[in-house]
Parts: sequence; structure tokens; C-alpha cells
Amino acid sequence: MKDLIKKLRKYEIRIRKAINSQMQGDFHSIFKGSGLEFDDVRAYQYGDDIRTIDWNVSAKGHGTFVKTFKEGKEQTVFFMLDVSGSQEIGSPGNMKLDVGKEICGVLALVAAKESSATGLICFSDRKEKYIRPSKSLKHAYEIINTLVNLKPASSNTNLNSAILYTLNTLKRRSVVIFISDFIDDDYMHNLKGLARKHDLVLIRITDKRETKLPKLGIIPVHDKESGKTLWINTSFGNFRDRVQNAAEENADMLETFSKRNQVNFISVSTEEDYVPKLLRLFKVRNKSMKRV
Repeated sequence: MKDLIKKLRKYEIRIRKAINSQMQGDFHSIFKGSGLEFDDVRAYQYGDDIRTIDWNVSAKGHGTFVKTFKEGKEQTVFFMLDVSGSQEIGSPGNMKLDVGKEICGVLALVAAKESSATGLICFSDRKEKYIRPSKSLKHAYEIINTLVNLKPASSNTNLNSAILYTLNTLKRRSVVIFISDFIDDDYMHNLKGLARKHDLVLIRITDKRETKLPKLGIIPVHDKESGKTLWINTSFGNFRDRVQNAAEENADMLETFSKRNQVNFISVSTEEDYVPKLLRLFKVRNKSMKRV
């Protein structure tokens, strides 16, 4: 737990420093629109933008303090994290599920530092864990602790069920960050409904073991969700091409959906550093928010 917290705080500081240095005065909150107003002051933390330091308060000699801001309408950032069996693919400690938990954790910290309320649903084919949105850094660490200790009861997937739960739970427009491999059927209609009601961000997580299969002849393949083991001839016919094509079609479908419905979308592999892609995502959101 301590090692994960240290890693996530390092990434969170890296993201905030990049935002402060690259976007400068033109930066709007990555989770919220414009119209920020002064709220309060808090103690300076490493990675804070020095331009937010309140020199009048700091001059009193009790430490360095920075200004915090709020919007007329507070924003909620709600995470939907797929914890089904298909997420348990990848190298030890770096499976799709591990990467999903890390992204969820670091964005929860970033959102909390921006004074947004954060909430979470972890799902398989059922609700595995729900945390009601709340606004504090302590609450963000509660989310991280939940992710570390979570043991899903089911290995199956039902994206539709998770989408409907979120639609019924969130009454106000929120930023919904949906983290999954999106390997499921017949969920696009309800996903469109989610995009209409909320500010939707899709983060697709992949692993090369699912798409780039070597020619190994007949091998046993274990289905994480069904628990069954199938014997597959990886050297026969166009099996590997079909697997690759299915993955590409899934990505194309999500990209097309995102463009048509004004949804932010990125795809992250377990083999890469995901922070640069998150930063590019924030830049895109920043540009679109400045046009609002």
C-alpha cells in the first residue's frame, strides 16, 4: 500500500507540474469548466503552482499557503472501473487491472487537489464496490485503499449493468471516467445515453497478449471470465489475424463513437507509461473547455 501511494503521488506531482509549466495561465481545470472563484487557503504542497501562493497569508510566518478556488457549481468526478476477470491479463504487478487501478488512483488525487468531489464504482457483471462522491483528499485516499484491497466476487463482465447503475445513481451532470477493456456486447446504446447526460471520458486498457499471439502450435488458453480452459491451435489458418482484427475493430468502434458523441477517448497499453497519454488528454480537454 505504501509503495503504491508513493508511486501515485509521484505521478500526480508529475502531472500537476506538467500542467502548470506547459499550460500556464491559459489552463482551465481538467475536470471543470471556467468561472473559478476564490474559496480558501491551504498549506503549500510540493508540485503546487507557485502563482497560487497567497503571499499575504504566508508573510504572517506560519508557513507557505496557496489559494484554492471553486466553481459556482461544484463538479463531481466519478470513476467506473472494470474489475472483471478479463482485466487480470498481463505481467505480474502490471496487469490491465493494476494499470486501471493506478490510473483511477492518480486521477482521484488530481481531482481532489482541484477540489472536486470524487466517487467510484467497481464492477464485473454486478456492483462490486460503490463509494459515494465526496470532496476531500482523505476521501481520495479512501478510494485508493478500496482499490488495493478489493477482491471481486465475480469474474464475468456486464458493461450495460454498470452503465445503467451509473445513470441511475448520478443525478447531476458529472465527469464520468470509464476505465475498461470494453470487451463486451450490446452496450453502445446505453453508453450513448451516458455520454448525453455526463461529460464522459473513456480509457481503454489493452495488453499485447490479447492481440499479438506467437505461433506456438496447440496451447491451452484459460478464459478468466468463464474459468474454462480451451485448446487453441495458434499456428493454424488465420486464427491470429482474427484475434488482431477483433481488437482493432473494438478500438475503431470506440474512436468512432467518441468522435460522434464528443467523448474524450484514449487507449493505454500495459507496456507503456500512461502519464504522457493522460497529459495529452488533459490538453485536449483544456482546449475544448476554453471554447465553452
